[in-house]
Order: sequence, then C-alpha cells, then structure tokens
Amino acid sequence: MSLPVFLTGLAMGFTLIVAIGAQNAFVLRQGLLGRFVWPVTLVCALSDTVLIVVGVLFFRQVAQALPAFEPVMRYGGAAFLTIYAGRSLHAAFTGPGALAAASGGDGGSLSRTLLLSLALTWLNPHVYLDTLVLLGSLSAQFRGQQMSFAAGAITASFAFFIALGQGAARLRPLLARPRVWQTVEVLIALTMAATALRLLLAQ
Repeated sequence: MSLPVFLTGLAMGFTLIVAIGAQNAFVLRQGLLGRFVWPVTLVCALSDTVLIVVGVLFFRQVAQALPAFEPVMRYGGAAFLTIYAGRSLHAAFTGPGALAAASGGDGGSLSRTLLLSLALTWLNPHVYLDTLVLLGSLSAQFRGQQMSFAAGAITASFAFFIALGQGAARLRPLLARPRVWQTVEVLIALTMAATALRLLLAQ
C-alpha cells in the first residue's frame, strides 16, 4: 500500500463525489427521513466500490465498450430521473409531508428503497464516466499501485455517504415543519430534473 497514491485516490474520490447529483440527493432525503439510512448508504458505497475496482482493473476494456452502451444509459437514465423528479414534486405539494408519512409507516418498504438506490446509481451514465473512465484513467498513472489509488477513492465514497446520511439525520427536527420539507422535496426534484436535462443535452 502506497500512502501518497492512497491519498491521491482519496482526494480524487472526494472531488468527484461531492458534486450534487441524483444519488446524493436520494441519500440526503433518506437521512432526513431517518428511514433505511445505513442500508441506502451501504448500497451506494458498495456500488461505487464495484465500479471503481472494475475501472481500475479493466480501464482499457471499459473505455472501448462504454460508447456502445452510452446512448441507452443516457436516455434510460434521463427518463428514470424525470419520473423521479415528478414524484418528488408531487410529494412536495400533497399530503402532510414526507416526515409525517414516514412516522406513520408509509415511507416505502426497504426493498423498494434499495431498488431506488440501485436505480439512481446504475442508471446514471455520469456514475460510469466518473468511476470507470475518469478514476480508471487516473489510476493508470500509478503502475503497480492502482489498488492503492482505488482504496483511496473507495474510502472517500464510504466516508462521504456515511457523513451525508448520518449528518442529514441530525436535521430531522428542522424537517418537522411541513414548509421546510416541501422546500427540500422541490430542491430534490429540481436536482433530478437538471441531471436528466444534462444527460439529454450531452453529446
């Protein structure tokens, strides 16, 4: 294990993951709801782990195969994110608020929540570009130390998602006010819609 290479991977991992996107918005929402925070956190971090390791070990093969799948991922991901944006916008203006619904047990099952987590991760082409392509290409600079780089990026992913989910949980008292939660849902809907638009406009 090379510490300098590990720290480089850690820094690059944080640089890529802190950008607000659909996956982060979903983890934030679950943290604010206080529902299935650890399972969602682990699903997102473990998904990143798989993609980072594949990118580091098989970067050249992935780079050659990705163009063939990119249009399908791009349009499919945009459609899914648009639907999810509409769902969040609808939730913002109907009912007593997601926190009240969650308290009453109507916040969605664990399996449904985990499926959404997986969809928001694996249907987003940006995730592949960041992990498989960008991190994979950067790791190629460190011949023989690629796994040290990968370990750093994976550590960044776990640290960020845990901090996001658990940090959001501390804000639950603030979200007891319906107007505040309505604002959060609208912001999440806008984030999802903006991500979908970027996918559609990408060349």
